[in-house]
Amino acid sequence: QVQLVESGGGLVQAGGSLRLSCVYSGRTFSTYVMAWFRQAPGKERECVAAINWTGGNTYYADSIKGRFTISRDNAKNTVYLQMNSLKPEDTAVYYCTSTRRLSISTSPTLYDYWGQGTQVTVSS
Repeated sequence: QVQLVESGGGLVQAGGSLRLSCVYSGRTFSTYVMAWFRQAPGKERECVAAINWTGGNTYYADSIKGRFTISRDNAKNTVYLQMNSLKPEDTAVYYCTSTRRLSISTSPTLYDYWGQGTQVTVSS
């Protein structure tokens, strides 16, 4: 079992920044790849960014490329999502997720564990 706890969401004006954190515990082999997904009302859950164990392989959705940065600190069992130049369309619930798979995937069905989500609201 893996437990994921997100924090750092909130309300911010357009152009502002937030940093999301996700602390994981449990079977670390099930956190080889970690990702951030988001889901806005009426929309499907989409993969925003993902990172492998070493941090040497990352993925970013086109919609956030150049604005968001994913990173992880395995010594602290934490994965981060630094979000800069936020836009109203970034408003969503952001979820941290993990998988024991060795390769990054953008499909939510291939992830094993999920956090409870943290709300990010960007006002115009």
